[in-house]
Amino acid sequence: MTVEKTRQLNDKFRQTFNGGKVVFTRGVADLPLNEQLAIIGKVQNFNSFTKNNDPYGEHDFGAFDFGGTTYFWKIDYYDIDYHCLSQDPSDPTITNRVLTIMRADEY
Repeated sequence: MTVEKTRQLNDKFRQTFNGGKVVFTRGVADLPLNEQLAIIGKVQNFNSFTKNNDPYGEHDFGAFDFGGTTYFWKIDYYDIDYHCLSQDPSDPTITNRVLTIMRADEY
């Protein structure tokens, strides 16, 4: 498993939403469509990685403010069948990604 490969795969998935699933929590899903689209844009364009929000260098988490509310996004790694965690997030042949977008108060 390499951090660099995992980071590249995470960035590509986050920016395109290709190669996994994207889910919203209720707090995001209940927003008007134009606000959901703005939040999606913030996730896809996120580039404010620091030691505090990315301690392992995988680009698998971010936080931002929108409309006076803090939102989080998080990438988790599952096996091909989405039954358990992936043994190697740097290997796309055995890993599916799930990106969850949520309000911070839902975490």
